[in-house]
Amino acid sequence: MKISLLTLSLATLLAGCTHLSTTTPQKQTKSDVPQKADIAPEQGTGLTKQELVRAKEFMVASANPLATQAGYEILQQGGSAIDAMIAVQTTLGLTEPQSSGLGGGALVVYWDNTAKKLTTFDARETAPKAISPTVFLDKDGKPLQFMDAVVGGGSVGVPAIPKLFEVLHERYGVLPWRSLFDKPTKLAKDGFLVSNRLAQSIEQNKKYLAKHEVTSNYFMPNGKPLQAGALLKNADYANTLQILAKQGSKPFYDGMLAQNIVKIVNHAPNAGSIAMSDFNHYKVIERTPVCQEYRKYQVCGMGAPSSGGIALGQILGILNHYPAKPSPSPNFWRWVGNASALAFADRGKYVADADFVNVPTHALLNDNYLKSRAKLIQDSNKALTDVKAGDLADYATDTSMELPSTTHIVIVDKAGNVLSMTSSIENAFGSTLMANGYLLNNELTDFAFEPTKDGKPVANAVQGNKRPRSSMAPTIVLKDGEPYMAVGSPGGSRIIGYVAKTLVAHLDFGMDIQSAISYPNILNRGSTYELEQNSDITKLEPTLKDMGYKVQVRDLNSGVQAILLDKQNGELLGGADPRREGKVMGR
Repeated sequence: MKISLLTLSLATLLAGCTHLSTTTPQKQTKSDVPQKADIAPEQGTGLTKQELVRAKEFMVASANPLATQAGYEILQQGGSAIDAMIAVQTTLGLTEPQSSGLGGGALVVYWDNTAKKLTTFDARETAPKAISPTVFLDKDGKPLQFMDAVVGGGSVGVPAIPKLFEVLHERYGVLPWRSLFDKPTKLAKDGFLVSNRLAQSIEQNKKYLAKHEVTSNYFMPNGKPLQAGALLKNADYANTLQILAKQGSKPFYDGMLAQNIVKIVNHAPNAGSIAMSDFNHYKVIERTPVCQEYRKYQVCGMGAPSSGGIALGQILGILNHYPAKPSPSPNFWRWVGNASALAFADRGKYVADADFVNVPTHALLNDNYLKSRAKLIQDSNKALTDVKAGDLADYATDTSMELPSTTHIVIVDKAGNVLSMTSSIENAFGSTLMANGYLLNNELTDFAFEPTKDGKPVANAVQGNKRPRSSMAPTIVLKDGEPYMAVGSPGGSRIIGYVAKTLVAHLDFGMDIQSAISYPNILNRGSTYELEQNSDITKLEPTLKDMGYKVQVRDLNSGVQAILLDKQNGELLGGADPRREGKVMGR
């Protein structure tokens, strides 16, 4: 096919190159988006050559080669997608600890090929029952500076990953539970080589890692950040995995491991209020998928407390009304940018934990509502200057946006089961607290810092036992009622834009899945149109400015993984994001 001037430069740039460094990200102005969105993000650390991978039987893709290898070996042994996920995630918690792990949470979209059923699992962290609604306000009632809220115990929610493992394995596991932890346990005992990305992440965040002795000693022995290629062992993590293998999740929620977390969190600077009862009562919740028709496909994802599936569905639902054949033209990107801005306005006002507030999901995805939103774009050839949420419920708008330290896993097993899972500890290195050999999340800073605004309640306000809003968007695309694609990305609130771009590049522009992932990132979260630096997409900058957008060229560090199920040719096609160090393997 003919590729337009605005199409991929990254793939061309990477051809024949093993690894290239990106330039320093341009600084974002405070007026663009809420300040927390750019404090200590997990910044780009270079490019890795990626090529489309083909397989016939099974496939796994993750953000780290060692983790992908661990999952591949489980699939080789006849393991299910869930078996492989457990091996992948426990390895990522060791080799990519800045992004996810046993101290965090996850959202899962899963296709059960035996039952021919799509479902989702909410393993989002919960706030302690005793948490104060003003936990993120200072003594004068003003919101804390973001990193002041992050570092320490007050930002830590009840971890969910061990419980998720157990719930899903009991339901979908094939191989013996104990065998799933052999590979990551051996890596933790014998050591693994620190990757360039991990080394750079440590360097970027050394100021915060130095605040806690255990964390500092692990990532910065003798006060010096670990360098790429260093051998890193984690005996505490190996011991934790052995406990998990032998005893299941019980010690994590009703035993020594939970007690260690309670002690560390509640005695840390910026102390938390977490209790053993919070661990005892934690539950993984199965929820109905959120699906949106797009062209001849159904794009399905996670509903509230995630805004990912809802906002992605709104963007695509609005694009259904684009009046021409989609192509990477300035006018199409105007539609994408305006649709995304409208979706983010609704996200900020209405999306929160549906067990605590009324989230109008059906109204937000109603075709008549989306048609009315599309009309706002149709009636002008300019950027929308007055972007407001629809009038669906009486909440105040919340502009909180989570940070991009997250990871994504996609797996298709031999039996045809499909998993799309995004997991996170929120900020790079989470709260920077370590317990039992792993980092603890700071997911509670995904709540709005202010419980009310202008006399109105904020849907995403802090509350005991509540789950904070997320932008994680694990997605499975269906075609004729069967899985067609599994896709997702890390990236904080930019996840929604990264996944939307990938879907548009493949479904509308006709790119293969690797090219769609590698296509330059372009997104709008409501106030600024962001274009990926060092790519051809920056040529849109003057045109978008003429349309009335504020535009910023910057590092956009996505980490998309995707698998396409080409049933016509009996193939699995996989891709990984060149902006990180992911790997796809299949047979």
